[in-house]
Amino acid sequence: MLYQSASAQRLMGAANALMVAGVLLLLLGICGAYLFDRHLAIGSIIAAHALVILGPTALKIGYVMRLLAERKTRLAA
Repeated sequence: MLYQSASAQRLMGAANALMVAGVLLLLLGICGAYLFDRHLAIGSIIAAHALVILGPTALKIGYVMRLLAERKTRLAA
């Protein structure tokens, strides 16, 4: 039981980190793709648009990982 609890805590930490990273990637992508696009090269603009897609993807995966960690915590109790 203790091993499952530690595993759930590590999963929760990784999920939180992935969610924060997803939000930061999304914000960085929005800034690069829509706010500073006149100052960037075309390759940087394309990368910024890719971040607009990858950021929410990381956020969603982190959220699912968080749900799994909460489920593990409830089952261990």
